[in-house]
Amino acid sequence: MKRLNIAFDAVPLVSDKMTGIGWCEAGQTMAMAALHPENRYSYNYFSRKDHHVKRERIKPFAGKNISLNCSHFSGYVYRAASTFLPIPYSAFFGEKADITHFFNYIAPYGVHGKTVITVHDMVYKAFPETVRARTKYMLDTGLKKSMQRADIVVTDSFFSKTEIIKYFPEHKHKIRVVHCGVDMNKFRPCDNPEKITRVRKSLGINGEYFLYLGTIEPRKNLERLIEAYSIFVKKINEKPPFLVLAGAKGWLYDSIFRKVKDLGLSENVIFTQYVPSEFINPLMCGAISFVFPSIYEGFGMPPLEAMACGVPVLSSDSASLPEVTADCAVICDAYSCESIADGLFRLYSDDELRKDLSKRGIERAKKFTWEKSAECLYNVYKELF
Repeated sequence: MKRLNIAFDAVPLVSDKMTGIGWCEAGQTMAMAALHPENRYSYNYFSRKDHHVKRERIKPFAGKNISLNCSHFSGYVYRAASTFLPIPYSAFFGEKADITHFFNYIAPYGVHGKTVITVHDMVYKAFPETVRARTKYMLDTGLKKSMQRADIVVTDSFFSKTEIIKYFPEHKHKIRVVHCGVDMNKFRPCDNPEKITRVRKSLGINGEYFLYLGTIEPRKNLERLIEAYSIFVKKINEKPPFLVLAGAKGWLYDSIFRKVKDLGLSENVIFTQYVPSEFINPLMCGAISFVFPSIYEGFGMPPLEAMACGVPVLSSDSASLPEVTADCAVICDAYSCESIADGLFRLYSDDELRKDLSKRGIERAKKFTWEKSAECLYNVYKELF
């Protein structure tokens, strides 16, 4: 195959608080650039102001193998205007790219070369009530056109492929599955117990705890988790471990906070807000168990990261999560508080189960490296030439 010019839309990487979409892009692009240095790579991003801030955010991902291609124009204005007007993307980023990959669903008009988009899930169709109005509007107005413009549509799991085909059957032939990965250097058993102690203290966690890490929003099923935790607390005859809900506030989070208050669990449930990247490994490694009873996930990176850390996982049986965890987690019914509570009790009370899941979880996580993910994605690109 000829030497390629591959451009990555870097909007998910320049956010001040990166989400799973950004970490997915970072993992795949960095690994690909390292595995295939024979190609030219660039990150495309808009920046109307604070150029040095955005540049500093993106530089660690670019390293020596990926160049930066900045357009000094407002990305917000471009995205808003291009919803109604055919403003070519190439007018801002040139016509050198053989492939441009957009990792956040939407591909604009007028992209030079081949276009690849990643559609992570169909939650805006399956559970529209759990999606921000702004996000839903963007997808309602833009995704159909993006699917038409894309030469290939990448998605994170076979579950998500099935979901996309359900809503966009005409594009079945374009869809390719590329599983996400996990950074086994960042997510691994913590070899310094003092780090765990420091992070726990800084977050106000004074004792044992179950951990949820992710956005605080309805589709993560946190209200049922809190109810299940209340059942668990009543079931044991000793001081219960805390339930730590770690992550930034998402959409419609008020009812989640209210649930804690209504159940009289304010002393037992800890909200940490957004957790800095350097805190995540010790926070995970200090937990009795990682709990993730989500209703809908396109992939589910947090439970995979917990498994890589050797932390036993409680996961729901919904969506893509069984595809990720396989038989290396305690599986619960996402819609049953009793089932979730039973899972919490099993993990709390059974030392041997925790040890077994810890060992098998690490081995399971090794099947999902970013190198494997990037190589799979690169093979998708090769289909275009």
